[in-house]
Amino acid sequence: MAAPAEKEPVSGSESDLTDEVRRTAEELKNQANSYFKDKDHEKAIEFYTRAIDLNPYNAAYYGNRSIAYLRTECFGYALSDATKALEVDSSYVKGYYRRASANMAIGKFKIALKDFETVVKVRPNDKDAKSKFTECNKIVKRQAFERAIRVDDVKKCVSESINLESMDIEDDYSGPALEDGKVTVKFMEELMEWFKAQKKLHRKYAYKILLDVKEIFEQQPSLVDIKIPDGSKFTVCGDIHGQYYDLMNIFKLNGNPSEENPYLFNGDFVDRGSFSVECILVLFGWKLLTPGSFFMARGNHETETMNQMYGFEGEVKTKYSAQMAELFTEVYNLLPLTHCINSKILCMHGGLFSRDDVTLEEIKQIDRNRQPPDSGVMCELLWSDPQILPGRAPSKRGVAIQFGPDVTQKFLELNSLDYIIRSHEVKPLGYEEAHNGKCITVFSAPNYCDQMGNKGAFITLNPPDLSPKFTTYECVPHPNVKPMAYANSLLASFM
Repeated sequence: MAAPAEKEPVSGSESDLTDEVRRTAEELKNQANSYFKDKDHEKAIEFYTRAIDLNPYNAAYYGNRSIAYLRTECFGYALSDATKALEVDSSYVKGYYRRASANMAIGKFKIALKDFETVVKVRPNDKDAKSKFTECNKIVKRQAFERAIRVDDVKKCVSESINLESMDIEDDYSGPALEDGKVTVKFMEELMEWFKAQKKLHRKYAYKILLDVKEIFEQQPSLVDIKIPDGSKFTVCGDIHGQYYDLMNIFKLNGNPSEENPYLFNGDFVDRGSFSVECILVLFGWKLLTPGSFFMARGNHETETMNQMYGFEGEVKTKYSAQMAELFTEVYNLLPLTHCINSKILCMHGGLFSRDDVTLEEIKQIDRNRQPPDSGVMCELLWSDPQILPGRAPSKRGVAIQFGPDVTQKFLELNSLDYIIRSHEVKPLGYEEAHNGKCITVFSAPNYCDQMGNKGAFITLNPPDLSPKFTTYECVPHPNVKPMAYANSLLASFM
């Protein structure tokens, strides 16, 4: 998606424009509104931009484009437009709403709170504004409390406090059961069918899966080397985002994981989709069953702040407990950040870096057992996106960077790689080949959030030929539980 054009500070006013120009701009804005209503956000952005080009003095045009950018997860662009709207007209109250929602989307709650406070002061009788201010204030206070209790105190791992022996299996439980505490093929097949029927795995088994997979990830480096023998097949999947029934469709199309059918899932297993618990427990189960041929990378949504906002934490608390949500956070902190296939293909969730000298050895040495920082190599691996133009630019998401084809080429040459595979972005076909085929995006959640209309895709590799082969597919039906059903109510109201 193209960035909003950089403009000089707006001088003048609408009165400087002819009636015909103002009328044409308004018609374009109305067309954009229609596209937005039909959830064609890309087209809406195009028409809002055309309206702005004709009439840069109307704050509402920037405000409307801001919410369209927000819906396409271009949070940085949304933030920029909301700020521009307020530069044009400081009394445009919706601009404060838009800017607050963009900051919340990237976890900057304290900054968002200031804008909600402004809205409340301007509109003291606005119940919706008061509600959003109160909710945001709760989040800020909770985060401050959590930081305070961590100061000068080494927080005890939740995993150390869990006593599996104290958890009894009730007589009326008839679901999948571990065999001698171990995951088996039979268990996985039963588990997948059990979850399809919207039934819950017993908490003792869920905890056991989490504790066991944590031990595996603890032993792995931040960059995992994968060797695929000639004559075999290897599959790379992108974002799943809690779309369990689409995950099951991948296995239907491509076969269940096994030593003969290895997979890499490239991050963002959870959030937004409302079957995230089912997705992650199945994926962790396959990791336990075939640890040497099933790989999982951390995405930007395997983080505490994203899980608090976009539904996973709420879903875990609803289906299990707050303690289990904390345990998931501990496990996510240990997920590898990257995988290198046959020393030639580097896979990460987000993208490349703000520096040209990043090496594979540096990535391998990253201390990843933490929440990601706001900048630097770890952040960029989870958040960066490619762009068409050469060089680098501020991120459309407001976190990390955008990188051009020259950046990709330099990185590949420095590290003797052929190309990179990343995920992180919705694509109409489920995949995209950019940067002269050197930067490939794969996204495996079709009709993302039940509204984007995109296909899903996965990549297969067949060494010694390491050229990517794409399989695309449509979404499949799922039970009537809407995306974001467990998300923070404040963010859900914006998205």
